[in-house]
Amino acid sequence: MFNAEIRCGQCGRKLASGRYLELIIKCPRCRAMNHLKAESLTPERPGAPRHGEDDGCKSNHPVARRKAPPGR
Repeated sequence: MFNAEIRCGQCGRKLASGRYLELIIKCPRCRAMNHLKAESLTPERPGAPRHGEDDGCKSNHPVARRKAPPGR
């Protein structure tokens, strides 16, 4: 998702400006339907691990190091 200038694929008229993941917009000039999709999805925060990936960091939280009591 990035800031983009969105133009009609048929006539080149500027239709919008902004960020999008997926957009369907009809050109008022030539009536062409423009269907646009983001080329690739990026994590919400750059450098953030993707879902299911380990970031390689160990937790410093005291509960993370606690072992379960025997018998549980």
